[in-house]
Amino acid sequence: MAEKQHVDFWFDPLCPWAWMTSRWMEEVTRIRDVEVDWRIISLGILNEDNPDNHHNGHVESMWMVRVIEAAAQAHGAEYYKKLYDAMGTRRHPGGMKDEAQIITESLEEVGLPADLAGAKDSEDYDAALRESTEAAQKVAGDDIGTPCIAVNGVGFFGPVFTPAPKGEEAGRVWDGALALASYPGFYELKRGREKGPDFS
Repeated sequence: MAEKQHVDFWFDPLCPWAWMTSRWMEEVTRIRDVEVDWRIISLGILNEDNPDNHHNGHVESMWMVRVIEAAAQAHGAEYYKKLYDAMGTRRHPGGMKDEAQIITESLEEVGLPADLAGAKDSEDYDAALRESTEAAQKVAGDDIGTPCIAVNGVGFFGPVFTPAPKGEEAGRVWDGALALASYPGFYELKRGREKGPDFS
């Protein structure tokens, strides 16, 4: 019997590419023996020293991750994934841009108190967000973005898809990622993107 594989998946609900990869990861958990720990990587923190990035200096880039972190601390780690799904569905396939509305509706959907929305303006959660972001950088390197995954402790940026693989195709792609992660000398595999996110 194959050994259960462990994945750490770092996401920011702002990132459409992380959303695509997370849908692939969900498919993988249905057809392979894989467990996933869902964790936050903050685009606001990653780009705080990058003045050319549109997340730099925009406090709104911290809103959703702060609320997710606050919810997880107060109500349990399962809310990393529950709120990510609720927010990401609205933000990406749903096309919503109003982050305050996304937060309000998502909290209601998962049955959490509405006053958690106030966490978006609180820096009290930023230390935990920074620690989680730095954990991703520790396993995958400083020059990363979202998505970021670690397979059995081996981390890398990506994979990036459009659209996300489904069914057994998702499993075959996972098998390839697992093979690459198993080789200690593997570092990078990349090609130029010609298409935007396809949420179909």
